[in-house]
Amino acid sequence: MQIDIIGEIIAREGGFVDRPDDRGGPTKFGVTTQTLSQWRRRQCTKCDVENLTEPEARQILTELFFIHPEFNTISDADIRRLVVDWGVNSGIAPPIKALQTAVSVLVDGVLGPLTICAVNNANPSLLFRNVFAARLKFIGHLISRDPSQAAFAEGWLTRMGALLF
Repeated sequence: MQIDIIGEIIAREGGFVDRPDDRGGPTKFGVTTQTLSQWRRRQCTKCDVENLTEPEARQILTELFFIHPEFNTISDADIRRLVVDWGVNSGIAPPIKALQTAVSVLVDGVLGPLTICAVNNANPSLLFRNVFAARLKFIGHLISRDPSQAAFAEGWLTRMGALLF
């Protein structure tokens, strides 16, 4: 299932983009300069991102946004898809905290055994709705704090709409 999630993200993210108003900076296939630097364990440049291959991007997204945060242990495919996508788009802490809030466990940003157990024992459709709503609220807060980010609202909402089907 992870390949489908990662494949969807790569298709949604597309090729190289470098918009000055994007706080993530240069991005290709959903991989930012910061993420690529973390992966390669050295400071990467815009050029490194621009030359990123799809196979390496798949490795990065799978390892850093699916396996490392333990999203692969979430049993419901729709919830897993939602949090992996959110993690790629905004970092792994916001979706983990949203899951923890939704299942009423300690909100520490770590997807540990207690959170995973609570997530996997929750009503999947209710949990999905709650985490989806938390992501919408997160986007609203981003735009409220920095109105320049409203330029990305349509893309973010389109991306979320795709997760409903």
